[in-house]
Amino acid sequence: MSKNVFHLAFPIHDIDATLRFYVDGLGCTVGRRSKQAVTLGLAGHQLVAHLMPDEPSKQKGIYPRHFGLVFLSQEEWQALADRAKANGLAFYQQPRVRFPGTRIEHRTFFLEDPSHNLLEFKYYTHESAIFGEQDQGQVGDSSEYLE
Repeated sequence: MSKNVFHLAFPIHDIDATLRFYVDGLGCTVGRRSKQAVTLGLAGHQLVAHLMPDEPSKQKGIYPRHFGLVFLSQEEWQALADRAKANGLAFYQQPRVRFPGTRIEHRTFFLEDPSHNLLEFKYYTHESAIFGEQDQGQVGDSSEYLE
């Protein structure tokens, strides 16, 4: 197992709203903070939210840009979905099952943060689908791509 930590930087328009969503809502930890950015811990990984002068535009659909976590436990995935609901976080897509009955079947939900960043949280029925199952020709839902 790798000891490396993933890092992701993304734009925000309001640090206080970001802290409410990520810390109070999702349970992230807070690292360093300045007037222009805040470092957050999400499942041991580093997120850095950078304040932008203008509010980021709202994306039309889940592609091409979103980020999140792949859970190895359905119970942990469900616990986060329940936490998000209990904390009134904005669901962009409610929890559902994608590709049912296939080797890439997974449970997923999308949240939208206050700056319109989309986050996906999923749990694969077959762990091999995370990096494998190359014989399955689908990556994402074709109906969700922008035209």
